[in-house]
Amino acid sequence: MRTPVSVSPAAETAPPDNPGRAAALMVFALFLLGFQDSLVKLTSSEISLWQMQTIRATGNLTLLILISFFLFRTAVPKPQRLWAVTLRSLLLVGTMVLFFGGVPVLSLSEIAAGLYVFPLFVAVLSVIILGERIGPRRVLVIAAGFCGTILILKPGTDGFKWISLLPVGAGFCYALMLVTTRKLCRNEHPVTLAFGVGIAFILVGIIGLAAITVFPPAPDLAAAWPYLLTAWRPLEWWVLGVVVATSFINLTANVSLSRAYQTAESSWLAPFDYSYLIFATFWGCAIWGHVPDALSFAGMGLIAGAGIYVAWREQQLAKRAAAQAASASD
Repeated sequence: MRTPVSVSPAAETAPPDNPGRAAALMVFALFLLGFQDSLVKLTSSEISLWQMQTIRATGNLTLLILISFFLFRTAVPKPQRLWAVTLRSLLLVGTMVLFFGGVPVLSLSEIAAGLYVFPLFVAVLSVIILGERIGPRRVLVIAAGFCGTILILKPGTDGFKWISLLPVGAGFCYALMLVTTRKLCRNEHPVTLAFGVGIAFILVGIIGLAAITVFPPAPDLAAAWPYLLTAWRPLEWWVLGVVVATSFINLTANVSLSRAYQTAESSWLAPFDYSYLIFATFWGCAIWGHVPDALSFAGMGLIAGAGIYVAWREQQLAKRAAAQAASASD
């Protein structure tokens, strides 16, 4: 699962565009994120979600502070809108909890497909919250993307699981986070945003651990859902090592993603973004033997195609608006 991270302040001069390198960085980052998520699934029977998030977020935050201070000599700037940074951070926490909440039960391809409806949610939320307009073609594309989601979830059949809605909820929270960033956090320093997310992850992890410890669920319920409904559990060293490794992998991947978006247009990178679906399917097949059926593959194709079109269309509209503004200033 990706977490938008930037470990350096905005550069005074933008790096030159290098689309080929940017695409390679993005594919590399998504390969790492798919591997990271497979490691999280591998340890899900040995650790609770809240425990994993607390340890992992502590590692991420420590690495972020060390890199910011020693490499960039940058202290963490204060947020301009504390409430907006807090809201964005909590939405990312919600994304992560919902995304990883289904890890013990769902395949990586199912989780990835649910998350990647977020561009469609962004398009809808942009109309509701930002007041943007969408044409009939994008309405049809959004409908096609949701049809892809239905093909994967298979509601009304024996293959449907209610927990399959968790990654879709993660996609919705992620879309809300992106809209919040666009509308409320555009002027915030990237280190501030990353630091806020790290603190939120640690606090929510500790609160989850404390709540389950003080108000333990029924034993049969905890036994059925140990990943979500247990608190601190004794850890073997290999589990702790894997969780710490995910911090390094996550930071490396997200720095690569940040650099990719700095050196190529998002419309160029949009098709490569969906390579995560391929990598999630690969790791699920290689480690657990999870092979999606034909309907799931068709659903992934619809989701990817719809998301790519929405991203491309938004980029074209942005270019058109910039051109109109430039001609009006002349």
